[in-house]
Amino acid sequence: MNVEIAQPAPTAREFCVRLSGTPRGARLARHLAAEQLDAWGWPYATDANGTAALLVAELAANAVRHGRERGRDFRLRLTLHPEGATLRIEVTDARPGRRPPTPGSLRFPGPDAESGRGLLLVEALSDHWGATWGDQYTKTVWCEVTLG
Repeated sequence: MNVEIAQPAPTAREFCVRLSGTPRGARLARHLAAEQLDAWGWPYATDANGTAALLVAELAANAVRHGRERGRDFRLRLTLHPEGATLRIEVTDARPGRRPPTPGSLRFPGPDAESGRGLLLVEALSDHWGATWGDQYTKTVWCEVTLG
């Protein structure tokens, strides 16, 4: 007689931190994300860690530049779904009225433009991305990327 024992489904891992809405906070978000991914099994030197850290850096920089409200922080949330090794990156800021363009509608900036490339990188490097509004005080820009 063969008996199969059901294995519990792997659960998602989560990391969440509030950071100051400053360039220093954005840099810290990138470092903390890289450190957390290393702890979850994607070492610093891997492409997966580098890509995820870059995505965090772009979303955090946008939160600081376009979503900053004086005296308010932004939140970084990483959720690792073990099935498919999918990482969801969420950055929540305090400016729900400053809506980003929708996925697929981004335009390349002119050659002399000093900004406007961050979400193009997010769109190119992630599997998909978007924005949500959970309440009247915040917005969350998110992306998902397969690490495996």
